[in-house]
Amino acid sequence: MIDSTRDQQLVNSLGRQNVLFVSDFFYPNCGGVENHMYHVAQCLLLAGHKVVVMTHAYGERAGVRFMTNGLKVYYIPRLPFYEGNTFPTIFGNFRLLRVILIREQITVVHAHQAFSTLSHESILHARTMGYKTVFTDHSLFGFADGSSIHTNKLLKFTLADTQHVICVSHTSKANTVLRSRIPPPRVSVIPNAVDTERFLPGPESRPPAPTINVVVISRLVYRKGSDLLIDLIPMVCKKLEHINFIVGGDGPKKVSLDEMVAKHGLGNRVEMLGNVTHADVRNVLVRGHIFLNTSLTEAFCIAILEAASCGLLVVSTRVGGVPEVLPSDMLILEEPQAENLCAGIERAVQLVPTTCPFTFHDRVKEMYDWKDITRRVQVVYARAHQTHSDELLPRLARYYTCGRFAGKLFCCVAVVNHLYWGFLEWMFPRKDIDLAPDVPSPGDLDNTPETPTGSNSNMRDAPDVHT
Repeated sequence: MIDSTRDQQLVNSLGRQNVLFVSDFFYPNCGGVENHMYHVAQCLLLAGHKVVVMTHAYGERAGVRFMTNGLKVYYIPRLPFYEGNTFPTIFGNFRLLRVILIREQITVVHAHQAFSTLSHESILHARTMGYKTVFTDHSLFGFADGSSIHTNKLLKFTLADTQHVICVSHTSKANTVLRSRIPPPRVSVIPNAVDTERFLPGPESRPPAPTINVVVISRLVYRKGSDLLIDLIPMVCKKLEHINFIVGGDGPKKVSLDEMVAKHGLGNRVEMLGNVTHADVRNVLVRGHIFLNTSLTEAFCIAILEAASCGLLVVSTRVGGVPEVLPSDMLILEEPQAENLCAGIERAVQLVPTTCPFTFHDRVKEMYDWKDITRRVQVVYARAHQTHSDELLPRLARYYTCGRFAGKLFCCVAVVNHLYWGFLEWMFPRKDIDLAPDVPSPGDLDNTPETPTGSNSNMRDAPDVHT
């Protein structure tokens, strides 16, 4: 909830905002970042704000599309280059982003995910044009490997001139502050939530005792602990004869999991579902008693919330922000080792008969609500309007402190970007850019029923608009 009267006053004084969400990760791709953006966008629309999303094209999905409650999505003509990210161009997307910012009369640019090159570039361009910016970090990074070092340096550059930062857990906040060296007061912790109206318990779908189903729904990649799962499943099946596994998800480690199932003759005890769409996740979860998360790093893990909302007892690795998600009687934490997780599952098997799925659901519903999350995001937007000078020299001073060599490089990038902006203003004047008509927001209409924010099944296509 909003913590103070001052915060409530900030929200009341905010007024209608035109918000641009930017990330390389959005529907039709499925994941925690995509779900977070979609749900917050829907709640902002219901609160009377305007929300537009900018992401890259997904195959034939390009141009402008509309989703539930008039959520407008620009699928810009850029293709993913590596793990869903577009190729970093620094200045290549400025012209198109400028048109969208002016056309949609944006007041706040909200970028998501440190992995997203589109997010980093949009913050630079938006700040050059004087827009207020907010950044949400959904991930944890290390400090020693080459990839983390370069990503952290880029994040330091981006956040040096960002008005406010949101992290999804306190662990994530500590990680982000250390990586980017920004003052902690500029970082707020706002967790993810879950649409409890969609993730309802269904105990009737479970097999009769003594059989117990353990459900795993995850991308089958190293970071999600797929190698750990390969060692764990045979160990559990050998110790506990009434345990079956349901594994949903796809990825490069799926082949190894299939080989493990064949090698140990577990075809009748391990059900491999392959890719599971988000619309079908609930139908898979309600078949289980226990949800297993084997992630090696996790800032929050919304999958745990979805499972608990469906009444499953959760067994998870003790990593990142996971210990913050649920209370200890709903979440069994173990070190990321097969032997420890096997012991955790044995403990969970003993507790399953004493758990009530509907009690779990009610507790999750009370703890996590997207409307509350969105109110807190609105406080951040209000605070963003009260900070940071938009003039070039103060911005350069902030970039200069980013490192002995990197700081000077960042200053050069900012100056070139500023000059390029001046060229765009001369070559393509603002008066020649048509303003987009506003789609009425559900929050502006009387007696408008609230469409469940968890569903994007009624996504409809609009004619492509090329700008």
